[in-house]
Amino acid sequence: MYCNKCLYPETKQDLWFDKDGVCSACTSFSNRNDIDWQERKDQLEKIVVKYKRDSGYDCIVPVSGGKDSTYQLLQVLKLGLKPLAVIAETCDLSDLGRRNIDNIKEIGVDVIQYSTARHIRGKLNRAGLELVGDISWPEHVSIFTTPIQVAVNFNIPLVIWGENPQNEFGGPAGSEENNILDRAWLEEFGGLIGLRVDDMIGFDGIQHKDLAMFIYPEDDDLKRVGVTGLFLGHYIPWEGYNNKLIAQANGFESYGKPVEGHFVDYENLDNCQAGLHEYLMYLKFGYGRATAQACMDIRRNRVSREDAAKAVVKLEGMYPASFLGKQLLNILGDIGLTKEQFDEICDQYTNYELFELTHDGKLIKNTDGSPVRKYYP
Repeated sequence: MYCNKCLYPETKQDLWFDKDGVCSACTSFSNRNDIDWQERKDQLEKIVVKYKRDSGYDCIVPVSGGKDSTYQLLQVLKLGLKPLAVIAETCDLSDLGRRNIDNIKEIGVDVIQYSTARHIRGKLNRAGLELVGDISWPEHVSIFTTPIQVAVNFNIPLVIWGENPQNEFGGPAGSEENNILDRAWLEEFGGLIGLRVDDMIGFDGIQHKDLAMFIYPEDDDLKRVGVTGLFLGHYIPWEGYNNKLIAQANGFESYGKPVEGHFVDYENLDNCQAGLHEYLMYLKFGYGRATAQACMDIRRNRVSREDAAKAVVKLEGMYPASFLGKQLLNILGDIGLTKEQFDEICDQYTNYELFELTHDGKLIKNTDGSPVRKYYP
């Protein structure tokens, strides 16, 4: 089953459909028309006043250098705050990603950039692939743990995120009660997908001390500092294409052509491993990044559902022979995997119900090595 308005399938995580076959993502977007954005902005300004300081940093802003985090920093500066930008460096930083990080440093903010030891990061990438089918597991965790560690160590209570992942609330800072970013918050939003940090201990010799970047602070320390957070996307309209235009006007650089497997040229530009992550998502759930991006354009009437569906079929699901110009063999070689091992992992995590099978239950594959899908929107 696919949404009657966009292209999301019922296999997408945390998605539901109403009686008319419209998905919750489309319903949430249509509800934006009922939001009083001026009232939201007023709420944001009241929260900000509570956290402004006479000296030092007013807040932590987790950033990557992408179009959203560039826009995010610009909005924080407009609010009159002095931010400390924190970068948890991605798994396989691209040249383009490095240039966009350098651009962040030109905006006029102080920046802390954390990097994991390469050999440890490679082991974690392999562990993520083998244990949960997600090469980007360490990235998804560190973008939440590292800024919170900095908040505790620098005694800066307010953490300002960008996009609101649930579109339902603005983050703990807007709550009168229980406004601490505790471990329960991490486990709900922090990308753990059932794999705890401690589960990595012992994998290929990984020790607890190797995981310092991925350890969430203790709740007592969070309460002592009063670490809390908010999502800008709850308080101001959040739209990727708009963010890209503003970011480009302030030095952000896009890819110049659709990224491999994408509908657009301005997302996931910093991590050469992202193509593998997106391919595994496609194998697990039957849709990829191009679908997610096309759905956003459909909701904003930038493209028809029919035209988007035709484009997505051509763009999505291809075997990730390269990403951001880096060849698959080089990406895998950096983390100690062979192509044969990667293919075995892909087959292990493929949802066989979504793809064509031979009479004896084996995947039928295209000439590029990707499985032949059964269903199309």
